[in-house]
Amino acid sequence: MPLDQAFIGREYPPTEPYEVGREKIREFAEAIQDDSPLHRDPEAAKAAGHPDVIAPPTFAIILSMRAHDAVVADPALGLDFSRVVHGNQRFTHHRPIRAGDRLRTAVVVDDIKARAGNDFLTVRAEIGTEDGEPVCTAISTLVARGTAEEGEQA
Repeated sequence: MPLDQAFIGREYPPTEPYEVGREKIREFAEAIQDDSPLHRDPEAAKAAGHPDVIAPPTFAIILSMRAHDAVVADPALGLDFSRVVHGNQRFTHHRPIRAGDRLRTAVVVDDIKARAGNDFLTVRAEIGTEDGEPVCTAISTLVARGTAEEGEQA
């Protein structure tokens, strides 16, 4: 059965604050093999005009995926997460994520389409500081394989 189109536009409450630490940034940079000193050395980051070390751009996935939990766990949506693959990811950074940030993420269902027997769920995560400063917009498309009714076109 296809996902309910009535979910388009549905907003979920923001996550609890996530405190970005230097060690979390360093570990993430190490995991993706990004050896930039901006992710490890506060002095190098300051010399580049940042108040502290900055996270690699894809660090935002940690916050956006955490916020997606509210959507994928919503029983009314009817998403079978065991059939989901990550179809697409885009980040628009308003400023770098940096050590010391306390970030909250609010998520919105932007679109639901059924194509070729699959459901495509597009979710937008707005990541910002506790004070409301926008930091990053992350848009993800999740594909639920083989769940839409056969022959349905979006």
